[in-house]
Amino acid sequence: MSVAQRHPTTLVLDGEVTPIRVLLRDLWRSRELLVVLARKEFFVRYRRASFGMMWAVGIPLVQAVVLAVVLHHFVRFKTAGAYPVFVFSGIVGWNFFSSGISAATGSIVDNREISTKIYFPRAVFPAMAVLSGVYGMALTAVLLIAFESAYGTVPGFRTFLLVPAMALAVVLTVAVGLVLGAVQVYFRDVKFVVQAALLGWFYLTPVFYPLHAVGRLWPWLLANPVTGVVELFRAGSVGADPGWLPSLWWSLGWTALLVVAAAFLYRRFDRVFADLL
Repeated sequence: MSVAQRHPTTLVLDGEVTPIRVLLRDLWRSRELLVVLARKEFFVRYRRASFGMMWAVGIPLVQAVVLAVVLHHFVRFKTAGAYPVFVFSGIVGWNFFSSGISAATGSIVDNREISTKIYFPRAVFPAMAVLSGVYGMALTAVLLIAFESAYGTVPGFRTFLLVPAMALAVVLTVAVGLVLGAVQVYFRDVKFVVQAALLGWFYLTPVFYPLHAVGRLWPWLLANPVTGVVELFRAGSVGADPGWLPSLWWSLGWTALLVVAAAFLYRRFDRVFADLL
């Protein structure tokens, strides 16, 4: 006897489980919709701004300059290359990750009007929220190369590492966003927890300091999923910190784990989301 039969007055949200192959098939079929929504989200964000898309690169640059100028008067870090470029390379990866998961967390709930009218995989919304930031990250990566050249470092073969750095940033952020977006449907406090967590997460990520400066905290920072992303951006610009490679394996491991967790969540609950929005 089922739960509903034993307790007739109990509301049970027990939707049909979506097979993984069906979920992936539906996502593939929705790829054009995903690209259109991501592009629209990005351009609409800056459409009425006087400086337009310049804000996409202007804000990270201002953050890097402020951090570099302020910290220069208090601490002296030994870094590869000029310190402002070192900070900016960390800001590029971190800003994409933090803004991406912030937008993805509430994306399914915020688009409830569309979700409840037609069916397509709800995973489109978190992915769209993250992918809309790719345009800004690409522009910022170009500015990073120019910034590096301005400080006397000629871009070389290692510059090509910025491509896998951006790819890893996208996949990791989409994976985290998918999980948080699904959980937010059930627990509406998640977006506030994420906002609070990001405040501390920033300081636990080597954005403005090198790995060797943390002493005994080194193993914990290596296990931070964003550390590998930040260090890969550095490897493509000023040069990564010595001993950074384990952080890359941690980032890849976290990404794989979160992709599996997201697949489970959307396989199990994708068809139930509309009933909870």
